[in-house]
Amino acid sequence: MRLPYELVLGWRYTRAGRATRRNGFISFISGVSMLGIALGVAALIIVLSVMNGFQKEVRDRMLGVVSHIEVYGPGGGVLPDLERTLREASSHPQVKGAAPFVAAQALIARGEDMRGALVRGIEPAREPQVTDLARTMKAGVLQRLVPGEFGVVLGAELARSLGVQDGDPVTLIAPGGQVTPAGIVPRLKQMTVVGTFDSGHYEYDSGLVLMHLEDAARLFRLEGPTGLRLKLEDLHQAREVAAQLASSILTGPVVVRDWTRQNRTWFAAVQLEKRMMFIILTLIVAVAAFNLVSTLVMTVTDKRADIAILRTLGASPRSIMGIFVVQGATVGVIGTLAGLLLGLAIAFNIDVIVPALETALGASFLPRDIYLISRMPSDPQSGDIMPIAVISLVLAFVATLYPSWRASRVNPAEALRYE
Repeated sequence: MRLPYELVLGWRYTRAGRATRRNGFISFISGVSMLGIALGVAALIIVLSVMNGFQKEVRDRMLGVVSHIEVYGPGGGVLPDLERTLREASSHPQVKGAAPFVAAQALIARGEDMRGALVRGIEPAREPQVTDLARTMKAGVLQRLVPGEFGVVLGAELARSLGVQDGDPVTLIAPGGQVTPAGIVPRLKQMTVVGTFDSGHYEYDSGLVLMHLEDAARLFRLEGPTGLRLKLEDLHQAREVAAQLASSILTGPVVVRDWTRQNRTWFAAVQLEKRMMFIILTLIVAVAAFNLVSTLVMTVTDKRADIAILRTLGASPRSIMGIFVVQGATVGVIGTLAGLLLGLAIAFNIDVIVPALETALGASFLPRDIYLISRMPSDPQSGDIMPIAVISLVLAFVATLYPSWRASRVNPAEALRYE
């Protein structure tokens, strides 16, 4: 099959250029443009993959501790009718697990060390139905939460900061106080640490305390659970299901809140940051793509005689323009493909590359006490990769239009006057 001569000449101009010093410089500039496009595309893929992985990792770890939907009593008080609310919520086809809970703020102390904590009263038998945290704990830890014995399960970081282990006593200080003849005295209760958990999410590992539902209700002087936690078949349907529960399924004065609203600010910040990084890194690709303009302008100047000869042989201005469009587009395609391969190779192996760099440099890129997770995640998504490739190719094509148009306007008589 005979290829159009525009493709053949465009490819020849792309790979040639080392015969003379001037052509060698043009070839060098073309290679720099190709390398710039490749690095820009690779950087876009790597950064967006890491941001996707970070968001997914934090979301999964967060949902291992919190539930998809939480139903609260009015004003943060006790649920008016737990059994009715539980029955109504379980009737929704998306709900596959439900468990009551008590949530309150408190201080937990060990000697002179004191930490603020979120106390969550749970039913050990029902807890695995609503969170994955119960499945990741050591076997039998939740079963140690026996009503009346006031045992607690602490986050690993919280236990480490207090210096406690299984079997050690801690003091829990509840908000409010008791009115005595001597004045208001804070309510103190000595608890026993019966286990720890490690969710991988620093916020919860350093500030969450689990205890039995009945002990929590007694400690905080509540008549029952303050809320109901629900787990769904599809976590992405949480907002729709929450709206349905609040509008037409649940009766009575209750407040329904899904996991996307509980952490709305964080997810909005991540999306905004991802969008801005995409724009900034796309500018890098644009700069590299528009380096093709200078490359093609120099090529057109160098090939004026060749253009004039082609015109005298009958080549149309459109064919001349097509030759240089092919040359520039070839650089863009090769640079984009190289960037895709490089970016995907790093994105899929970042869990190996980053630890190797940390070991070589003796540094930690994600300290646990600063960031929510301690390893670099990556989640390449086709929804990000395809737009990156298309934008890179479009920018490279647009950059070829003006030099190619200039080449098509070359006057054969003027170009051959001094040849």
